[in-house]
Amino acid sequence: MVVSWEAEVDLVVIGGGVAGLTAARTASLRGLRVLILSKGGPTDTSTQYAQGGIAVVAPLGDSVDSHVHDTVEAGAGLCEVDAVRSIVEGGQAAVAALTDLGAVFDLGRDGQISRTREGGHSTRRIIHAGGDATGAEVQRALNAAGLPVLFGAAALRVVTGPDGVQGVIAVSDNGFGVVHSPSVLLATGGLGQLYALSTNPPGATADGVALALWAGAAVADLEFVQFHPTVLYTPGGVGRRPLISEAVRGEGAILVDSQGNSVTAGHPRGDLAPRDVVSRAIAERMRALGTDHVFLDARAVEGFAQRFPTITASCLAAGIDPAAQLIPVAPAAHYQCGGVLTDTHGRTGVPGLFAAGEVARTGLHGANRLASNSLLEGLVVGERAGAAAVERVGVRARVDEIASWTLEFADRSVVQQAMTEHASVVRDGAGLAEALGRIEAAMSAVPLLDLGAESAQYLRRIEDAALTLTARALLHAAARRTESRGCHTRSEYPESVDRQRHSTAIRETHSGLELSTMAVDSEPVGTR
Repeated sequence: MVVSWEAEVDLVVIGGGVAGLTAARTASLRGLRVLILSKGGPTDTSTQYAQGGIAVVAPLGDSVDSHVHDTVEAGAGLCEVDAVRSIVEGGQAAVAALTDLGAVFDLGRDGQISRTREGGHSTRRIIHAGGDATGAEVQRALNAAGLPVLFGAAALRVVTGPDGVQGVIAVSDNGFGVVHSPSVLLATGGLGQLYALSTNPPGATADGVALALWAGAAVADLEFVQFHPTVLYTPGGVGRRPLISEAVRGEGAILVDSQGNSVTAGHPRGDLAPRDVVSRAIAERMRALGTDHVFLDARAVEGFAQRFPTITASCLAAGIDPAAQLIPVAPAAHYQCGGVLTDTHGRTGVPGLFAAGEVARTGLHGANRLASNSLLEGLVVGERAGAAAVERVGVRARVDEIASWTLEFADRSVVQQAMTEHASVVRDGAGLAEALGRIEAAMSAVPLLDLGAESAQYLRRIEDAALTLTARALLHAAARRTESRGCHTRSEYPESVDRQRHSTAIRETHSGLELSTMAVDSEPVGTR
């Protein structure tokens, strides 16, 4: 490997979404030298596509206790209550910092920030921007901060030594590079590309989970993949699909099947039940009727095009007028509730390695994320992780030797097909074993340095290796959990079991993936 470029900083941030940019800005304000590595361009992030909003305690008729309760209830017994409270309490300050940066949120007729309600919330506490373009506004405001970003750069490995993190080996259009740094923040987003249908951008290839495992850190709760209940359905569609925000149901739209019957009738919160409940109800109804989608009836939502301009544009592009027609919808992979095991300041078990945003498992989401808690977590934990990196300033960090790692990977198409068929909304033990066997049979092992000099080839293989490792870890965790809880549903084990109210932590060792049980500090609220 010929190193074409080098840099030396105090903090490397891998990922350019809400968590990464917030952390980078915080660290920069504290005098740290920061470099952000982003695989794509300025808007190639999951943050950019977030529609709903930010869940933050409202000044009237709401409380921290209420938001905590709703989060824990949605999390089906696996939320860390102290972590939930800590992050919820940080919401108002995080939003204030964002507005100071220039972010503009929608206002009501009274001139105050407008709030809506989404599934699982007991009150209207979701603030939004541009109607249904909150993520785009958050991304715009953070991009405008002018932070140092190297676009088109992918991290190949986080290098560690006796004192923890030493830096990052990366590849970009300028060739291979080394960044010497005592701190690295993983803010890479999710794992949506494990599945054929996802709301995530193409770059959501589980990079952060794999980088953490390769660096010796633990991950947890990978079996809990949230499927957004209502993604715009088009026959034969693959790849990233436009989501139809839960806020649409919050404004009065209803879910109906092909016969016009309610999909969620019988649940106390109906169409505004937590996402796992709604996704499961849709999957069960589709299976019962032999259909591949249901419908969202938004014809009674007043001023739909003004309130939801992004969704309106997506529907019209598909030939659907939401003001006059039913919107065809189906579940699609949306959010990883687990991830790299961290505290509420983004610290992992490896000194100098941090994680924040969707890639991290802070304990906020448990077995199922409450709607619009994701941008909240990215803002709050991102800020804290950026501040925590100060602790590592002065630690000697130098990548003195570049080892030749071996990449194990299956082709992406094999992984996506196996995961989509056997590890989606509803799973069973036989299917999980089939998926794992199919992926492992298709794996190849190639020394990292033998892939050639083409950066595009490196990027593809690194992504495939990350997807393969993450898929295997997820399948092992899902097979181990012989119950249904949150967004993990086992058809042969339809109930939650109290003795399984724990998390599964995973590490990569020389002998393979090692799984262990990890207790959680949560009240058993909302299990079924």
